[in-house]
Amino acid sequence: MLARHIKYFLAVAQHHSFTKAASALHVSQPALSQQVRQLEESLGAQLFDRSGRTTRLTDAGEVYLRYARRASQELEEGKRAIHDVGDLSRGSLRVAITPTFTTYLVGPVVEAFYSRYPNITLNLREIAQEQMQAQLLADELDVGIAFDDGHAEDIDTLPLLVEALALVVGGNHPLAGQHAIDPDALSGESLILLSAEFATREQIDRYCRQHGITPRVRMEANVIGAVIEVVRRTTLSTLLPATIARAHEGLFALELGPQRLQRTAVLMQRKGAYQTSAARAFIELATDIAAQLQSR
Repeated sequence: MLARHIKYFLAVAQHHSFTKAASALHVSQPALSQQVRQLEESLGAQLFDRSGRTTRLTDAGEVYLRYARRASQELEEGKRAIHDVGDLSRGSLRVAITPTFTTYLVGPVVEAFYSRYPNITLNLREIAQEQMQAQLLADELDVGIAFDDGHAEDIDTLPLLVEALALVVGGNHPLAGQHAIDPDALSGESLILLSAEFATREQIDRYCRQHGITPRVRMEANVIGAVIEVVRRTTLSTLLPATIARAHEGLFALELGPQRLQRTAVLMQRKGAYQTSAARAFIELATDIAAQLQSR
């Protein structure tokens, strides 16, 4: 019964309206109002100010909201724990990744996971790192794959691999086939780069500032696939993980040396969160495959 009271309270707090909350929950408004009244009576405090055009939380309601959200999260975790099956004959898993990993890491990991655990429902999302951390903290994700770059205090990280960014060129580029390039020579390259919303672009810009490089950015794109296609079909070059070049025919990766552009990829989870059998299996597989990629 308490779980229902909390659910109804959270819905009204979210929608600022008993009518909208009732519609979202597919219950009648009188039933919803009655449940919230019962909760207020049991607490001995009024949680909502109903006098205005919109329903607002009272001071007591604002305080209770923090605990209600936490309780709701714990109840959902408890439900998943009950339904978690140790032999992985069923279950579900919610995983998020930052965009660059879709081009070379996710495919092998998902292939291995599905071949071993075909009855686990996998929900896979490609989102920015800030959004990923917010969803982990809200218990909307089980595992995230991102970068070890300023993660939140309530996020646990497990190192996955060290990724080196390289100058990536196509077969028509004059440098195709070369092994390395001096970072100073980047100032002479015509580049297509990922746009500013990507963590990769932020890392590239920081690297250029640190080494006095003035890149000539001719194009920007917010889709990695578009960057790869432009590089393959033109003499523009880009800066992306060297592993991406190895995973795509017709691309060549030139190592930046001696000042390499590196970053650490990590597995993320909410600190103290219940870890399902599916999450444990996914993390183990991702770690093994990342080690294989690293050794190539």
